[in-house]
Amino acid sequence: MGLHKPYEDVPGTTIFDADMARIGYHLNQFCMSLMKPGNRARFKADERAYLDEWSMTEEQKQAVLDRDYNRMMALGGNVYFLAKIFSSDGISFQAAASTMTGMTVEEYAQMMIDGGRSPEGNRFVGETSNNG
Repeated sequence: MGLHKPYEDVPGTTIFDADMARIGYHLNQFCMSLMKPGNRARFKADERAYLDEWSMTEEQKQAVLDRDYNRMMALGGNVYFLAKIFSSDGISFQAAASTMTGMTVEEYAQMMIDGGRSPEGNRFVGETSNNG
């Protein structure tokens, strides 16, 4: 019997917990490797060859190649580790986050200025705005 995780059903949200950390360990370690200039250069020179040095699943590798950050998170990637990829690509955290929401950079920035996404429709089953 697994641990009850009431947060698993938050619409549009992938929660990074211990189980996800185990699933994404090699993906996240790959991301951290991009902190070193030599590794970034090797990755940029031949992304597939560099990815094949890591014990990631083929699905994780393809998500990296596709720069599908939502898929990477669903496969155990932590957004703060994934930031090493988009930083290596020369795009800002804000620009990458906008791709994850399906918004333009400007729309995403305005949403954040306006206080972020509405909690309505983004709570887990049974939670209400009155739960404090």
